[in-house]
Amino acid sequence: MGKSASKQFAEEVLQSHNEYRKKHQAPPLKLSSKLSRDAARYAESLASTRILKHSVESSRGSCGENLAWASYDQPGHFTAMVWKSTNKLGVGKAVASDGSSFVVARYFPAGNITNQGHFENNVLPAKSTASAS
Repeated sequence: MGKSASKQFAEEVLQSHNEYRKKHQAPPLKLSSKLSRDAARYAESLASTRILKHSVESSRGSCGENLAWASYDQPGHFTAMVWKSTNKLGVGKAVASDGSSFVVARYFPAGNITNQGHFENNVLPAKSTASAS
C-alpha cells in the first residue's frame, strides 16, 4: 500500500473513530505516526502469515489493539473506538497474497479495561440526536 493511500486510509479511520467518540462524549483522538508505523509493521506480519492474533504489545497492555481481516473494509471493535481516556490512534493496513486485507488499529493509552469502574467511566452513553418537539 502506497504511503499516500495508507495516510488517506488512516485519516478516514481517524474521522470515523472521532465521529463515534463525539456521540459518546469522548474527546477526539489524534493520529500517532509511531503507533501507525508499528501498526503497519504488524499488519504486514499478519498478512504474511494470514493468522489473526493480537500482538505481544497488546497482550502486555502497552497499547490497545483492534484487528480485522476481511475481503472488505470494516470499522472495528466499538468500545475501543470510544474509550474516553484513549487519546492516540495508529492505523496500519496490509494486503495478503490472496487479496484479503489485514487492518491493525492501535490505541494509547490502552482501553477496554474490565476492572470495576473503568468501563462505566470510559464508555459513556450516546447523546440523543433527536430534537425535542
